[in-house]
Amino acid sequence: MTLGATERKFEGAIEAWLLVRGGYVKGDPRAFDRQLGLDPADVLAFVEATQPEEWSELAARHGGEQAARTNFLRRLAAELDERGTVDVLRHGVKDLGIEIRLAYFKPAHSLTPELVARYDANRLVLVRQLAYGADETKAIDLALLVNGIPVATAELKNPLTGQDVEHAIDQYRRDRDPANVTLARRAVVHFAVDSDLVAMTTRLAGEATQFLPFNRGSEDGGAGNPPNPAGHRTAYLWEEVWRRDAWLDLLGRFVHVVRPETGSQAARRAGVRTVFPRFHQWDAVRKLEAHAREHGAGQS
Repeated sequence: MTLGATERKFEGAIEAWLLVRGGYVKGDPRAFDRQLGLDPADVLAFVEATQPEEWSELAARHGGEQAARTNFLRRLAAELDERGTVDVLRHGVKDLGIEIRLAYFKPAHSLTPELVARYDANRLVLVRQLAYGADETKAIDLALLVNGIPVATAELKNPLTGQDVEHAIDQYRRDRDPANVTLARRAVVHFAVDSDLVAMTTRLAGEATQFLPFNRGSEDGGAGNPPNPAGHRTAYLWEEVWRRDAWLDLLGRFVHVVRPETGSQAARRAGVRTVFPRFHQWDAVRKLEAHAREHGAGQS
């Protein structure tokens, strides 16, 4: 078996789990607009399905459906460039005075069927081998999109081929353009993954890119991940973190964006810092919340 085939097998195993059990659908890399950094069809399908009245009014103000689609996608891309993916997903965009949402997060209760239906309408898409720039020969192993907007990328390595997470990190540092629209101004986080370890970063900066571990910790309290009798040590990444409900909740509540309040507009934009939770932080909060729901507040 060739190196490429072995890595594709690892990639395929992740894809299969997410499509069958994780709440994702398979995306077509050819549908991706590399200039906008979006999947236009998915964006528009979500908006038109969840906000038909707003979309109808927007189309009227733009002078027709086609003009509305073209102009809204440009507006969305500009807002993503200016405000970032997290803010746009959480708060939507305004186009010609019409508020348009780009995602719906899980409501606190199920008493409002309309809110539940809109949450259920979120479309989580997995795309393999996503060509992200002008050079179509370069592709990201795995990209995760929410309603047509890229939120995460992953480079995957299989130690059976002699490559591991460090090779994935090196690939991001040396062979991924830190100025590319999809990598720099769309994806919230980038993961370097092998079957044993995970690392992540929220900002590509060439050789200066800093990755942090995204591991569970070993059984003896050390670094790394414990053995997994059911599969890869890193299966928690796609089985727990990337699972549909958990992933939307993470994007909606756990990612923190720090914006400088002084300096020029360009300096403030350049100084934006995205804080993505470490695995143990995310896991601990979810466990505490689950315990409180079951046993009530005030417990130790």
